[in-house]
Amino acid sequence: MSARPELWQILTQPLVRQNPVTLQILGICSALAVTTSVATALTMSAALTVVLVISAGVISLIRRHIPDSIRLIVQIVIVASLVIVIDQLLQAYLFEISQSLSVFVSLITTNCLVMGRTESFSRHNPPLRAMVDALGNGLGYSLVLTVIGSLRELFGAGSLLGWQVLPTVDQGGWYTPLNLMLLAPSAFFLLGGLVWAIRSILPEQAETPEFQPPDDPEEAA
Repeated sequence: MSARPELWQILTQPLVRQNPVTLQILGICSALAVTTSVATALTMSAALTVVLVISAGVISLIRRHIPDSIRLIVQIVIVASLVIVIDQLLQAYLFEISQSLSVFVSLITTNCLVMGRTESFSRHNPPLRAMVDALGNGLGYSLVLTVIGSLRELFGAGSLLGWQVLPTVDQGGWYTPLNLMLLAPSAFFLLGGLVWAIRSILPEQAETPEFQPPDDPEEAA
């Protein structure tokens, strides 16, 4: 396989078929917590993707010089340093969104998606492959957050990115906002529904059942 198609496959596989959230169930804490609006979802997605790509490149560059005994410590230090920079930039230029994201930007340091990709892929591959893989996983994560954030903001507030799409009753319109959509349980149900929909379309993503019920003896007869 030539380099360009291989890199394209590495980039596109995490979007749906190997999505880190819907298939690998990574990073769902932030997926549930910061998707009350599209703006916060996009900001969190961009922050995590930037951290993931840069950390993947750095760790890949120095992978042969990191002793196995301290590799996790080194990876966490690199990721934490990038998170601090991103957090400070958000507070400087997007303060209101930064306040909405609360501690979840800081928690990128221990996000299982970031640690999982740096440990399983970046540590064993050259920088370009590592960064393309990180970008693909970041985009896959971003896609899920954007979909959930759009649904929650649209049905919870009748708007998208602050633009009123559904005229609400208090504005003289016809739509009554579903306040439940802005609460954490709604994100959980939406994510579950999204996982179900994808695995219905792509049945190969469904896990093999751990338990098979015994056959009905009457049917067997």
